Amino acid sequence: MRIQPWAAVLALAGGTGCWAQDAPEAPKPVEFTVSAGTKVPLSLINTISTKHSTAGDRVYLETAFPILVENRIVIPVGSYVAGTVTEVKKAGRVKGRSELYIRFDSLVLPNGVTRDFRSRMGGMDGAASGSLDRSEGTVKGEGNKTGDLKTVAEGAGVGASIGGIAGSAAGNVGMGLGVGAAAGAAAGLVGTLLARGPDAVVPKGSTLEMVLDRPLVFQQGDLNFGNYQPPRSR
Repeated sequence: MRIQPWAAVLALAGGTGCWAQDAPEAPKPVEFTVSAGTKVPLSLINTISTKHSTAGDRVYLETAFPILVENRIVIPVGSYVAGTVTEVKKAGRVKGRSELYIRFDSLVLPNGVTRDFRSRMGGMDGAASGSLDRSEGTVKGEGNKTGDLKTVAEGAGVGASIGGIAGSAAGNVGMGLGVGAAAGAAAGLVGTLLARGPDAVVPKGSTLEMVLDRPLVFQQGDLNFGNYQPPRSR
């Protein structure tokens, strides 16, 4: 007896007259997300300053504390972060403080997994010379009003001494002191106006805080670090 093709199909489907059930969907990969706004402590590997750094210079750092998501380490200590000096402003001769703009660009985990971003600095320790503008992530050099006054005062003192000697020789010590002090103060003021303010300096080993500008998503396979051991403190 000849078997019709449709009968063979029904037999393969279990003889129920229905097509075989679809295969179950593969489970979705497990993901771990480091949220935007997360603060990541970093240790600076190379010194940067308004004196020696220029726009475009690279900044190299390491993570100083592990970042966890759902009790899983996703960014281990010793992961590398690279950044860029985006702008350098020297202090003015009369006013204005030095400024150093730093941007964080990328993260490399110990197993080579990378993520790119554009994050700013949200904090730094007291080793840096200057202050941090958290809204812009900018390091600003210290003002030098105290130093300026000291320069003028020292100039006045030296001038008064010289004037006193000259006045004594001329028979009028008081006038010599007054003229000398005024001349010395003027010289000190000129020196102050010609000098720039202090540089902003962030030395090697400083602890900085990076604020993520976007979520970083990792799959479970990205977080296989094997027998990785975090480096010892530098």
